[in-house]
Amino acid sequence: MTQPDDRSVAAWGDPAIFARCGLDPLGPTTDSCVTVDGVDWVVRPLSDGSKATTFGRDPAIEVLAPGGYGPVPLLLPAFTAAAKSLPTNGRHCS
Repeated sequence: MTQPDDRSVAAWGDPAIFARCGLDPLGPTTDSCVTVDGVDWVVRPLSDGSKATTFGRDPAIEVLAPGGYGPVPLLLPAFTAAAKSLPTNGRHCS
């Protein structure tokens, strides 16, 4: 549970992995893009971990993972069903 209570944000673990939904979709980017289980994600490094944002989905989902969990793409299969339920907008990893 997140504080304040926000239905668009969820957290798991210690340290927490955060997922946010309902974000504006990403526009064209040159950032690293990976495909996991048929869902495209833009992955960006953070100071301690990484952030993955769905690419080509509107609205977008964002996953923030501390570095201790390893590369964030390894965590993304847990979000496949939710990401696939979102409408596509025609953008894809190239």
